[in-house]
Amino acid sequence: MRILLHRADGNTGPWIEDFARHLPEAQVEVWSEEHSQGPYDYAVVWSPPQAMLAQLAQVKAIFLTGAGVDALMRYNDEIPAHIPVIRLEDAGMAAQMAEYVSYAVLRYFRRLDEYEAQSRAGVWQPLAQHERADFSVGVLGMGVLGSRVLEALKTFGFPLRGWSRSPKQVEGVECFHGMDGLDTFLRGSRVLVCMLPLTPETSNLLDRSNMSKLPAGAYLINVARGAHVAEPDLLTLIKSGHISAATLDVFRNEPLPQQHPFWQEPRITITPHISALTLRSESIAQMADKIRALGAGQNVAGVVDRSKGY
Repeated sequence: MRILLHRADGNTGPWIEDFARHLPEAQVEVWSEEHSQGPYDYAVVWSPPQAMLAQLAQVKAIFLTGAGVDALMRYNDEIPAHIPVIRLEDAGMAAQMAEYVSYAVLRYFRRLDEYEAQSRAGVWQPLAQHERADFSVGVLGMGVLGSRVLEALKTFGFPLRGWSRSPKQVEGVECFHGMDGLDTFLRGSRVLVCMLPLTPETSNLLDRSNMSKLPAGAYLINVARGAHVAEPDLLTLIKSGHISAATLDVFRNEPLPQQHPFWQEPRITITPHISALTLRSESIAQMADKIRALGAGQNVAGVVDRSKGY
């Protein structure tokens, strides 16, 4: 069995070592434009270069090293339709995401962002508490990670709302679906958490029109993809006060350029795409199990519906 590995950061050694432990029968080779010679049985990639597509078009399956799939879907038309693309399912990311989002929500609920600003200014001034019943949290995207975030937030007693493309029912969560349900979902979400996959339909979904539907003084938390948010529109709404603050972990251009106006807006909290990091050993163990299952002719979970883009 031959596995073709590509890592944009070049840090392939630990991945090869973990594959040797979890899947010792496999021969893992690092892709290079000059030396990679097929055929390969499987490919493990995240954002492969276009020069790699010839090898990707010949494998039995492509495994992604993350939960999102947009980095590969840009090549969707160039990868034969019969080749399954398999994303990671959780692999330790759901707990990280739940921690990050819970912290961000609680920080705004307890007005800790404002206390931080007061502290820097040398101000001692207690602030009125937000009413819990009025602090509704809406999670945009109810997949594996979004569902885990909603479950974590139940602990704190906030009114919870969720939106998905198709109907879902989750105990303790007011659920909305489809474009017909989006307006009502947004109008009732004091805190909006974006956890959507990035597709042509969701790109720029959070533009001025849709973000203006949030209640006055709303908060935005984006842990999905930067392209979901129309950045100039977000800045306008923050400066107007319609959106009180935002916590952003993802951006259209990463690293976020030093000249980007987000850096100068104190009501925007920036983190460097760390809300849910890929845990290498857990991810490789999951891939190894699925490779063995595919080899035995079994179906596996996490196969991307390429017609939907997630």
